[in-house]
Amino acid sequence: MKTVYSLAGSKSISLSHCHLPKWCFRILSLMKEADRAALARLELEKKVEALLDEIAFLRRVHDEEVAELQAELQDAQVQPLDVSKPDLTAALKEIRMQYEVLSARNQQSAEEWYKSKFANFTEEAARSNDSIRQAKEEITEYRRQLQARNIEIESLKSANESLERQLQEAEERSNTEIQNLHETINQLENALRTTKGEMARHLREYQDLLNVKMALDIEIAAYR
Repeated sequence: MKTVYSLAGSKSISLSHCHLPKWCFRILSLMKEADRAALARLELEKKVEALLDEIAFLRRVHDEEVAELQAELQDAQVQPLDVSKPDLTAALKEIRMQYEVLSARNQQSAEEWYKSKFANFTEEAARSNDSIRQAKEEITEYRRQLQARNIEIESLKSANESLERQLQEAEERSNTEIQNLHETINQLENALRTTKGEMARHLREYQDLLNVKMALDIEIAAYR
């Protein structure tokens, strides 16, 4: 297996060199979750920036409209009024007041709506940051445990290699002793064969001497 995954600012992990696949899979899963949370946070930040730009644009448009209406009202106020129409000024004031109330109400409603949206996006971004921080903490803990297990595995490997060396040395000593015993046995067998040969030769010589003695005894007896 050659799965390799990495988180921004952290080392990559390869399952082909992992001694504990279960933990490595967990670390990869946490890394993927952290990446997804980071992407979600970036998307939220982009949305917040877009909303802020939209708010600024709407405020500019609103300010321009208010300025235009105020200019029109001022132009209307400075025009000479016919004495036969005394209610025109009051009507303009009432229209202006109604517009200002409506404009303030719309502006307040828009600001509240955008503030609510901004607060929601801020909360989602905070949750994403918490998820990323938690994932990084879990990854750090799993890496610490993985490092401890790797150290333990290396220690066991060293102990196993030491035992294998001792076993090999014992086998070599045993083989040397067995070879020495075989050589000793061969020497003893050769010595035994030599001894048997000498004994057989001595027996033949003794038998020859015995035959000579018997012949002499017979000859001596004949002379008597």
